[in-house]
Amino acid sequence: MNGPAAPPDHAPPDHVLLGYDASQSSERALGWAVREAELRGLALVVCHAWYWPYPFRPHDDRALESVRAMGAAIVEEGIAMAREVAAELDVRGRLVRGTAPAALLTAAGTAELVVLGARGTGGFDGLRAGSTAIHVPAHTDRPVVVVPPASFPPRDDGIGIVAGVDGSPASEAALEFAFAEARARDLAVTAVCGWWGPDARPGPGRAPFTDPETAGDRVRALFESTVARHRAAHPAVAAETRFVTRRPHQALADIARGATLLAVGDRGCGSSPQTLLGAVTRTMLHEAPCPVAIVHESSTTSTTRHGPLSRAPAPPPR
Repeated sequence: MNGPAAPPDHAPPDHVLLGYDASQSSERALGWAVREAELRGLALVVCHAWYWPYPFRPHDDRALESVRAMGAAIVEEGIAMAREVAAELDVRGRLVRGTAPAALLTAAGTAELVVLGARGTGGFDGLRAGSTAIHVPAHTDRPVVVVPPASFPPRDDGIGIVAGVDGSPASEAALEFAFAEARARDLAVTAVCGWWGPDARPGPGRAPFTDPETAGDRVRALFESTVARHRAAHPAVAAETRFVTRRPHQALADIARGATLLAVGDRGCGSSPQTLLGAVTRTMLHEAPCPVAIVHESSTTSTTRHGPLSRAPAPPPR
């Protein structure tokens, strides 16, 4: 006799979730989400949030229904656009009452990947990343790809997928995500470690009992060995390492200019367990010149059940 069905939050991931509000960023995110769903062999769920935007209650249900209907129309628009791009793709809609971050966090429970634009229809001119783009990756354990409203022309020097690596468990998860994406898209991985040593930090100088050159050599060796393990697990993916003596966010922003994707962990070395998003990750959401994947320590591409990404072997245990 079969037991009770598992609750939705414990169901296996079975779709790519797209946050869509008809903004320029969400339209670009739609194209990315369609491609991810195709690569993974999963359905695409177009999700939109609606809510009564005023501090007073509506006089009757007709006003509330009008707002809900506008939200439903946006969902249908997103579904139609996705089917224009990929006619054979299984595209579904989901309309959720509430704020955009709350709606996406609720809907992300059974998503393998969440895709959203960097800023929605709100905000102000010049805003690079809106509240939803910050809030969702900070509070979900699913990988989240944040797509900016514009990007630079593609690189012609072989740089496709860039991964920030600092030795933290989350950055190693981001590196694994980068290798799986590179394999699926037939691109190369560029792993980047920005080393800003004790002698370069502001304040009284180098940390006590620390030799900056020796510390840098050890960091570089750890970085190279980490990438080597992932390279061995993905022999079909070309990969290079770049150990850069610059602040990590500066190194990543420069090298990722024109890249297809930048993958980073949700928080790096030195972040406390209470930190939701590390300083470098937050900066990349505002400054990255390409789509950014925020990957958590608990996120692994091995949960992918379908498509080219599922055939990427997991890295050997540490």
